[in-house]
Amino acid sequence: MNERLRSALVQRGLTVEELAEACSVDPKTASRWVGGRVPHRRHRWTVANLLRVDETYLWPDSGQGAQRLGAARSELVDTYPNRASVPRDVWLSLLLGAMKQVDVLVFSGTFFAQTNPHIASMLQERAQAGVRVRLCFGDPEGEAVRVRGREEGIGDTLAAKIKASLTYYRDLVGYPGCEVRLHDTTLYNSIFRYDDHLMVNPHIWGQPASANPLLQLRNTDGGEWFQRYSDSFEAVWASARPWAPDRQE
Repeated sequence: MNERLRSALVQRGLTVEELAEACSVDPKTASRWVGGRVPHRRHRWTVANLLRVDETYLWPDSGQGAQRLGAARSELVDTYPNRASVPRDVWLSLLLGAMKQVDVLVFSGTFFAQTNPHIASMLQERAQAGVRVRLCFGDPEGEAVRVRGREEGIGDTLAAKIKASLTYYRDLVGYPGCEVRLHDTTLYNSIFRYDDHLMVNPHIWGQPASANPLLQLRNTDGGEWFQRYSDSFEAVWASARPWAPDRQE
């Protein structure tokens, strides 16, 4: 029995006969799908669209499902129980190995500089080598930072941490190949991209980012996670404003 298909039909208030009609097949054929038989690929798509669920949810062992699952697994390089458990050498090797781009999306990102006091000069060196460096911090005067500070129970401390963190990057402003911006968006993940490697730090409500899990991804053919997180960085970056160190933040 395909319990997921059966449950989805019940939730949508559809009968097997209506499912069969939508797919232009005999009701007995549709009944066999509920019984566990895997439909033809074109029918799987029709059923998933009708029930408004992902095809791989209904048939995770189908050819397409297995292919997509394999691609997702190949994207996942490593997982860490929290960001603080990522070895410092991992961060350094990713930074020093970047040849095209370094993108950072955080609220304060204090650890980024505290674990590497020479981070600004290292980013300048990467920029000199032709790497595009883009750093995006939370706007300390923005609503998103106020909300996050309140949720974590630290009030204005988050805004103060951002201001302190930004002092490390003053020399990057105006430096060829480097940009620093401030965003005022709800941050669901901190993102650190080094060419085709991505460190994603999901945010758990009320907890500091350092205490939350971290996924290490790589860009692969057929994968989706890497591209989705990269697209989210681009969307936030496009809405962020340039940081002017001389203005009171």
